[in-house]
Amino acid sequence: MTKTITVIHCWSAPRSRSTALLYSFEARGDTVVLDEPLYRRWLRENCGGAVGVSRPYEQALLAGVPPADEDVVSDAWRWEREQQCFNERIYNAVDTLLKKGNNGGVIFAKQMAKFAPLFDFESNWESGEFKWKDKCLELVLEKNVELVHCHVLLVRDPVSVLGSWVNSSDVHGSNPHPDEIGIAQLLDIYAKATGGNQGVAVIDSDDLAHDPCTSLQDLCSALNIVYDESMLQWEGGSHECDGPWSKWWYLNVWKSTGWNVSDGNGPSQNRYRVVPPALLPTLRLSMPAYTFLQTLTTSHKDRAVTTPPSGKLYEDPRNEHVLVYVGTPGRTSGNIIPRDLAKISPFDSSVQGGDACWEGVRVYNGRIFHLDHHLNRLFRSAKALGFENVHSRKEITEAIFQVLAANGMRDGAHMRLTLTRGEKCTSSMNPYFNVYGTTLIILPEWKPTEGATTYDNEKGISLITAGACRRSPPSTLDNKIHHNNMLQNILPKIQANLAGAADSIMLDTEGFVSETNATNLFMVRYDSHCSCDQNELESTGEGDYSGAVLLTPTADHCLPGITRESVLILAKQLEIKYEVRRVSLSEFYSADEVFTTGTMGELTPVTKIDGRVIGSGKKGFVTEQLQHAYKQSIETRLDWSTEIPPFC
Repeated sequence: MTKTITVIHCWSAPRSRSTALLYSFEARGDTVVLDEPLYRRWLRENCGGAVGVSRPYEQALLAGVPPADEDVVSDAWRWEREQQCFNERIYNAVDTLLKKGNNGGVIFAKQMAKFAPLFDFESNWESGEFKWKDKCLELVLEKNVELVHCHVLLVRDPVSVLGSWVNSSDVHGSNPHPDEIGIAQLLDIYAKATGGNQGVAVIDSDDLAHDPCTSLQDLCSALNIVYDESMLQWEGGSHECDGPWSKWWYLNVWKSTGWNVSDGNGPSQNRYRVVPPALLPTLRLSMPAYTFLQTLTTSHKDRAVTTPPSGKLYEDPRNEHVLVYVGTPGRTSGNIIPRDLAKISPFDSSVQGGDACWEGVRVYNGRIFHLDHHLNRLFRSAKALGFENVHSRKEITEAIFQVLAANGMRDGAHMRLTLTRGEKCTSSMNPYFNVYGTTLIILPEWKPTEGATTYDNEKGISLITAGACRRSPPSTLDNKIHHNNMLQNILPKIQANLAGAADSIMLDTEGFVSETNATNLFMVRYDSHCSCDQNELESTGEGDYSGAVLLTPTADHCLPGITRESVLILAKQLEIKYEVRRVSLSEFYSADEVFTTGTMGELTPVTKIDGRVIGSGKKGFVTEQLQHAYKQSIETRLDWSTEIPPFC
């Protein structure tokens, strides 16, 4: 029977709780742990070099004998042990596990990321050393043992790493080279390990400190080894596995006895560190690597604290990895970024004060519907808000094409374009401090017109009337500016959610209907000559809407929607009478048909308002005809859309 020994190569920056994790694995009964078995070779090759490495124990470590002032002669074996190369240490660990008579086991090798150049990720052995590698391979072949190599990246917020590093400056100096810190090298390790089709588990040390039980369970699961509760605690003081440098580095972890022990010295203890200005270049270099690696942790993937009503985070699974665009004006100032890495500055005006404008745009069959209209309105809003140093129309259009191409989107997609006043040089409401130009954000998603984030365009939806919020008049905040101050929309949406309705109807300050919190509103009224009776239509499939009148509120208190405008054009072509005027709520209650319009969901029938059934309680004939005409216009009205260039 083949025995399996799992060899875990744990890579980290210094000061990342790696010794605590070493002790955690040491507490298992089936594990042999190795404390930085490549350290001596790294020190030998880097002492006095360009990196400027210097340690108070370096000569003793290189010689394999205790320093002259070493008090504990009994620790001489620790210095001698470091004479062994990494491959010999692995050989001895395998031999130890086999002599225990276990059915395999685990070898845990704690490594600093800066040691990676000494490691061959193809073979998972120390590079340039063959004697002990060959001996170990002979041993496992003889004993019918399979070595399964796994890599773990233990990451930590660079601010914490560097702040902690300062406290040990008497050991290493206070201004380390970024190569010695090694956070950026973790990216290279990840690339090499995954390039060799090996499993790589990424764990954040702050997650370990915060919830060690769950974090260790997840880690063991990723490594395909059994979790052991003994991993939560360890003996205080020095450990047999410690390298001889431990008294310079491990004093705090020696005071701890486990992850969950709150004695003021454990790995979970909060400490408030200073990052000296001299370390800021290393911080700037390290942060992008950490930001990426942190997205690979289980805690990041499971960070949602609740789920949408559909039960899915992503209605379309492709949206989990969608690419977005963020950038300022200028040929090279924008970037296409994976959604979980996309960020805007906390100094951006959209964050500081909701100071931005936006558009929602749909992509159908290789064309962008009403792109010109949406860009016209975006620029009108930006001008009304007094934006300066604004992206050009060409820049925005090119960015749209680029991000659509990157995602392979030619149909069934929706884009949210946001144009902010831009980043400020200091926190302030004053636009004088917007010195970098506008920020453009393009968020494309695979999104059907009917789904969890839109509406049911066949069965229809229910609406309620918003109680607390009224739509503001132009004298307060003109809704013809498509701005990002959305609380006036969000609060009524919350009210609708709590009432089990799709949306809320917004009234103006005098009580007339304005729109919903998300869409424009239309109603249809039949006169005595209209043959749009639902029962008759269901039996014959035909109808005459010559006696029907389409009504929609004026745009005095609402956004004059682009879909709303399209519907009015289509109504005229279909010879449906329409009126644009102030409409009261009671008129909507007694309407024969009601529907909403918007780019996201197109035309959606409304079957109930505030508990009152609209018409027959089903989608009306006029609504259906306009839906059909709108769908046809997407296919045939090429003057209403912009062709997307070919992708390569």
